[in-house]
Amino acid sequence: MKLTIVGCTGSFPGPGSPASCYLVTAHDGEREWKIVMDLGSGALGAIQRYTDLEDIDAIFLTHLHPDHCMDLCGLHVAVRWKPGGWGRDRLPVWGPAATADRMATAYGLDLDPGMHEEFDFTNWTELKPVTVGPFTVTPFAVNHPVEEAYALRVTATEPGKDGVPVTRILTYSGDTDSCQGLEDAARGSDLFLCEAAFEEGRDDGIKDVHLTGKRAGEAAMNAGAKRLLLTHIPVWTSQTKVLSEAKPVFTGDVAVAVAGVHYTI
Repeated sequence: MKLTIVGCTGSFPGPGSPASCYLVTAHDGEREWKIVMDLGSGALGAIQRYTDLEDIDAIFLTHLHPDHCMDLCGLHVAVRWKPGGWGRDRLPVWGPAATADRMATAYGLDLDPGMHEEFDFTNWTELKPVTVGPFTVTPFAVNHPVEEAYALRVTATEPGKDGVPVTRILTYSGDTDSCQGLEDAARGSDLFLCEAAFEEGRDDGIKDVHLTGKRAGEAAMNAGAKRLLLTHIPVWTSQTKVLSEAKPVFTGDVAVAVAGVHYTI
């Protein structure tokens, strides 16, 4: 399984990165499958550096803040208006219950048909796994001030050496403060991609919104994750600061996500 950081700047695009978007690829023995976790503002252009849009097999949205979903509007245009037609069926999109209506409203469309002719929308059911090719994606409710917000636990089983299948686990926090759902999602993960938008000391008065580097590290440690990759860091938050907060509380490998970098899981 491979993770590509398409966008990792928190809350809105920064000068060096779009907002949240992560491309995950895995092989089932016959072909490579590609899924996308979040498609935030500015991400649609950048993701085309790494894949043709028609090669995306599914999109998974953690929640409906614009920095995690708004470029679905641009993808709607690509699907609907590509000269010669879109070469695949409707693109599957999993997200909160309001996803289809929110996207139609954002683009100024009537809710019926909205974007249903381009996308096959399915609502998340907490803890109910979704299977796409070699991937199984399970949503865990987390602590963020919207009606629905989820962390995503992604497992992928691929052919290994001597024909023995290998399963790897990637967990993506979405946006959240500390909570049991986050730790449950990250339990035993090979890689924990976790937001760290806040700084200790500076943001102590803001509860139930985002993690600091320290709280991300504590969640990773409690979950027994093997590697921690800090992401969703806004332009006004120091990457050095959140990294220095995480290292003393997490004994595994820890780093900061960088747009355009690929990680093998």
